[in-house]
Amino acid sequence: MWESETESVRGREFGNGFFSSTKHGFNTDGFQLKGQSWYVATDIPSDLLIQVGDINFHLHKYPLLSRSGKMNRLIYDSKDPDLKRIVFEDLPGGSEAFELAAKFCYGLAVDLTAGNISGLRCAAEYLEMTEDLEEGNLVFKTEAFLSYVVLSSWRDSIVVLKSCEKLSPWAENLQIARRCSESIAWKACANPKGIKWAYTGKPSNVSSPKWNDLKDSSPSRTQHVPPDWWFEDVSILRIDHFVRVITAIKVKGMRFELIGAAIMHYAAKWLPCLIQDGELQADEMSISSHSNSWKGGFHMIVPGTKDDNLSIQAKDQRTIVESLISIVPPQKDSVSCGFLLRLLRAANMLKVAPALVTELEKRVGMQLEQATLADLLIPNYNKSETSYDVDLVQRLLEHFLVQEQTDSSSPSQRSFSDKQMHEGTQRGNNLNPKSRVARLVDSYLTEVSRDRNLLMTKFQVLAEALPESARTCDDGLYRAIDSYLKAHPTLSEHERKRLCRVMDCQKLSVDACIHAAQNERLPLRVVVQVLFSEQVKISNTLANAITLKDPAETRYQPLITNRKTLLEGTPQSFQEGWVTAKKDINTLKFELDGVKSKHVELQKEMENLQREFEKMSKPKPTSAWSSGWKKLGKLTKMTTVENHDIGPKISTTIEHFRKPPRRWRNSIS
Repeated sequence: MWESETESVRGREFGNGFFSSTKHGFNTDGFQLKGQSWYVATDIPSDLLIQVGDINFHLHKYPLLSRSGKMNRLIYDSKDPDLKRIVFEDLPGGSEAFELAAKFCYGLAVDLTAGNISGLRCAAEYLEMTEDLEEGNLVFKTEAFLSYVVLSSWRDSIVVLKSCEKLSPWAENLQIARRCSESIAWKACANPKGIKWAYTGKPSNVSSPKWNDLKDSSPSRTQHVPPDWWFEDVSILRIDHFVRVITAIKVKGMRFELIGAAIMHYAAKWLPCLIQDGELQADEMSISSHSNSWKGGFHMIVPGTKDDNLSIQAKDQRTIVESLISIVPPQKDSVSCGFLLRLLRAANMLKVAPALVTELEKRVGMQLEQATLADLLIPNYNKSETSYDVDLVQRLLEHFLVQEQTDSSSPSQRSFSDKQMHEGTQRGNNLNPKSRVARLVDSYLTEVSRDRNLLMTKFQVLAEALPESARTCDDGLYRAIDSYLKAHPTLSEHERKRLCRVMDCQKLSVDACIHAAQNERLPLRVVVQVLFSEQVKISNTLANAITLKDPAETRYQPLITNRKTLLEGTPQSFQEGWVTAKKDINTLKFELDGVKSKHVELQKEMENLQREFEKMSKPKPTSAWSSGWKKLGKLTKMTTVENHDIGPKISTTIEHFRKPPRRWRNSIS
């Protein structure tokens, strides 16, 4: 709350809130309550019964006629000369306000406070207690108290504006709500120097300010006042009054970051489900509603297709969401992108007006690079086939691209973007907004590709929405394609080829190429393209290594640097997902080394047999040939068995490494 230096002085001028009117007053000791009826403590019997709600007031005509124009008209304009009963069904402020007005008519002292002044002011207007009947009537008294005491106090302005919630439309017509909102906005934007501050802060268990602990909680003049000191006090207001206060604060020029923070604080109090897990305390779950107490949150609501199916609580929450969307500052980064996406999720759930939803989507598109995958996974509430709203993400991406194009065409925005890029490079993060959005889209595609109802056309449109320059590495896109192929095994060869066209094989990392070369779900043509692109990379790397000026120092450096760069560009998910494939490759390498060693031994034995044959000089060549062919037969059987155990891949490797046998020198004739 706020207290100025002149507040206590003005309070003394009004007798600390007590005033009375002794003119035409009855000699009475006050009012007495008996059951549901009020009686005047006087010897004169009452001649008028006034019923306000469930409460009866046994009063006298003369004191009321002297100060209330409405009572004059009701009694004198009535055709019944013996009118003794009047019923007020729509009196603002109810029986409490009428009791104070009746006491004023009898000349009794009335204690004016911030809690009863709004109701009494509206009741005085309703009863027409103006200066035309008597100087210093109730309208004048209450209006003066509002102007000189309430509006000069932060605390009282909050209390009066809160009490106006039950006085519509009287409080609106008498400008009470508007004047209190202007007072609150002015004090929130004012310089704290020279002001005695007393604000609520964050209460522990209640949703209203601690009015009785001001002296203990009030900071001193020299104590630093945080910029968000007014958030908690303003957040207790009803949504329409909160919107009025925020609008007035905007007009007075407060920083948009603070306004956005106040809006997020209000949403955290009234719509706890918009806050991430762990950010909302348990004591904030109890929220005071307009007419009753309810717990905020959307987990209790399952809206239908028609507005009639929404509960009263859901309609109240929809009003809050629509109002918050309308007052979010238009500047970028005034609120976080995560908050906007959670607000968009709530808007789709509660069937908010389409115009507001479209405006909110544009706001999300302005800062889509700040979003996370968890916030982007918005369920499809339109009972569509897909679990997630892919069309919504497509629209968000379109708004982002339009905003990027607008920023790039504007010189001021372009210089600002260059400055942001320089600062990001200094911090070690050289990704531009398009690259960050590309990573986000790839992760989103990987997640939604597991949905069997997702059409391949929607997958392609979303994958191709970004320009090619946005992706420096297509590993994330390859992972999404592989996930889609795994979830849709019935795709034809033509459909698989068409799906793989969204990926550039030349932008795959080393690990991605290894995985793709062994991926049976990919078409053969794509596998060949992957192998060819990897071969081209290796050839280019070797060519660059040869053309270096000092080959003695950096002979192997180009290869190592290039491979290191490629591995750094590989996402962690691929490195974790291809551990099994790496183990298989290492096993094949080990078996290939064993085959090579056995092949060398066979060559040595073949050469020994050939030398022995040349040295043979016996006249019976038949026996020598038979013994030689027996050894060759054994060796052939051993080779056949080993090749059969290793598999077709190892057989191919042996044929590749096997050298043609040397031609025998002696011909057989």
